[in-house]
Amino acid sequence: MLNFRILLAILHDLTAVAAAWLIAFWLRFNLELPEPYYEQAWASVTWVVPLYGIIFFASGLYRGIWRFASLPDLQRIILAVGGGALAVAAMLLMLQFTVPRSVLIISPVLLVMLMGGSRLAYRGWKERRLSALIPGGREPVVVLGATETAASLIKDLARNPQWQVIGVFDDDRAHHNRQIHGATVYGAIGDLPALQSRLNARHAIIAMPEANHSERRRAVDIARTAGLQVLTVPSFDDLMSGRVTISQIRNVELDDLLGRDPVKLDTAGLREWLGGRTILVSGAGGSIGSELCRQIARYRPQRIVMLESSEFSLYTIEQEFVRRFPGVAISAVIGDVKDVQRVRQLFATLQPTVIFHAAAYKHVPLMENDNAWQAVLNNVLGTRVLAEAAIAHGAEKFVLISTDKAVNPTNVMGATKRLAELLCQSLQQPGGTRFVIVRFGNVLGSTGSVIPKFREQIAAGGPVTVTHPDITRFFMSIPEAVQLVMQAGLSSQGGEIVVLDMGEPVKIADLARDMIRLSGFDENDIKIVFTGLRPGEKLYEEVLAADENSLPTPHPKLRIARARPASPDLPDQLAPWLARTTPPDDATVREELARWVPEYRPQ
Repeated sequence: MLNFRILLAILHDLTAVAAAWLIAFWLRFNLELPEPYYEQAWASVTWVVPLYGIIFFASGLYRGIWRFASLPDLQRIILAVGGGALAVAAMLLMLQFTVPRSVLIISPVLLVMLMGGSRLAYRGWKERRLSALIPGGREPVVVLGATETAASLIKDLARNPQWQVIGVFDDDRAHHNRQIHGATVYGAIGDLPALQSRLNARHAIIAMPEANHSERRRAVDIARTAGLQVLTVPSFDDLMSGRVTISQIRNVELDDLLGRDPVKLDTAGLREWLGGRTILVSGAGGSIGSELCRQIARYRPQRIVMLESSEFSLYTIEQEFVRRFPGVAISAVIGDVKDVQRVRQLFATLQPTVIFHAAAYKHVPLMENDNAWQAVLNNVLGTRVLAEAAIAHGAEKFVLISTDKAVNPTNVMGATKRLAELLCQSLQQPGGTRFVIVRFGNVLGSTGSVIPKFREQIAAGGPVTVTHPDITRFFMSIPEAVQLVMQAGLSSQGGEIVVLDMGEPVKIADLARDMIRLSGFDENDIKIVFTGLRPGEKLYEEVLAADENSLPTPHPKLRIARARPASPDLPDQLAPWLARTTPPDDATVREELARWVPEYRPQ
């Protein structure tokens, strides 16, 4: 059913058809239309207008909204007018109307100008009215980066009651002293502090989603030097996925400063490997496990089996999947990886073919005292139970998620993860389930990491506690770590220890300073206090042990660690120790771990 606005638009276009046709006659005869042609013009227009009307309606010209008229609308007008011009010429030929050929050429050009011009004029009028309705006192903001993203952002913010773009800065000299939707590009990003007194901006928005992290960090530092609060547009991956829009600006997060270049995945290979299969993820409610589930869902598995011991964590990820991935079949399974009967039942009924083992106790100080035996049971026995069930049921591949703390471990947690690595290597048999071990360091924002702790301390007014001024750690984002885990699982043949490229280590003290600045404070407001190394804590982490050789792989962010071989008898040798019913004390656990893991050096 046609509404009033569409009827007005049709009436406008038919009037434009008649006007363009008559004006074309008038121009053809130098503004003095002879009497015979005067009658001819009016006689023919009664046929031309209805024909154009039919073509316009059939071409879907009235589905667009004039207020948002843009280049696609102009393209539709050109195509509709072009088709109408050809139809008019054919019709006049059949009706034997004598019309000057120049009129057939001039009239469609005029018609495009009238129809397109009126739509763009209406859009401009509406936007000026909207701008007039936006109250004064909008926050003055500068945009860093003269990119296509910046152009879209400036256009969106013109209709936003909160922001007023007063300038743009970009390092490309070709953009200087030019304008983007009315906003002047004043100079390079480094010129911002010198011009800030004249511009008097309060915020800076970094509109460089494709820039690397060093460029983003430089832009943040320059904006902060100029005394501005820094915001950013969403990441390039978020924009491409359609989850967010450019105008959804946000505060700069730690990931923006410590981020790394995007991971290139073998998407086709992952789809072939994971698509149509039943995938088991242990520890599915944790930070790594839940992100594994999300990313696996992209490859259309037959089913994702979420194994988790925490009821609340499992419920949370299950509800997220119901909301975000309704087309993906899931099985939310409460269970402990140490529970042999539960694990066997799970494999017998659901028959997973690929296992990602992310369940583990990972908190170093907690596992060091009073919980050492529980770390052994969960990290070693749990791995053995899950791995042997995978072998018994013919699973194709078992991916163990390990840690850089397993390299020359100095704590119980690292030693148990190294023993789990050796156990998986010892279970590798020709033609059987293929075991892949993936080592990486800390991930930003994971459960138990320093990032949530620092946020809480800053929110409470400080101080921020760091164990040592020189302590360093490797960091990557959770999505990147999971992407590389899947890539490693795809490309590995079995028995390898795959090491992720963690980049350069980061000083925890520098991390704390960055978080304080990102929260709008400085070290005069929020103090940093050094508390001393905790039990089992290293000053720095290693990715490869000293006696290991690292070999490249086809993927630039994955390398193969050639570790010492594991004894094939290790599972049998470990069995009596793991089966003991009386928990040993922490000192005994450390002694036994040192026997199984010779490189373990308790502090």
